[in-house]
Amino acid sequence: MAPSDVSEMTQQRFTAPPADKSELENGVVLSPRFDADGLVTAVVTNADDGELLMVAHMNAEALELTIQTGIAHYWSRSRRQLWKKGESSGNLQSIREIRVDCDQDAVWLKVVVAGAKATCHTGRRTCFYRVVQTSSGDITLRDDGSPALFDADAVYRNRN
Repeated sequence: MAPSDVSEMTQQRFTAPPADKSELENGVVLSPRFDADGLVTAVVTNADDGELLMVAHMNAEALELTIQTGIAHYWSRSRRQLWKKGESSGNLQSIREIRVDCDQDAVWLKVVVAGAKATCHTGRRTCFYRVVQTSSGDITLRDDGSPALFDADAVYRNRN
């Protein structure tokens, strides 16, 4: 996609959330309630079986690109940049459905993952591969045994 195509696509801007709570919760206008950092939480599940794949954040541009292209885009808080999920690994997330919660401060993406069908940068299908457990008052994490679906070290070798 040429840069001019992207800028034309993102000319759409979301309207400010209505003051009327009923309109916000029952109306037909998408009016995301971005937080002080300009972000909304994005919950991402597999469209076919509902498994939770990841939780991320979207700014207005990421949400607009996701809607316009049908491919998931996010805002990386750690890298402070827009991020097309799966661009490096080939595991792009194609959107099947987007929902918003009642007060429009979170979005739910139902996706189909391409390539190795892995979402996590560790190569696993989901980012939620560790289980919190307690024993004798200690809180630890246990790997659930999910295998890596691609070699993350090889894919991300040149990544900062």
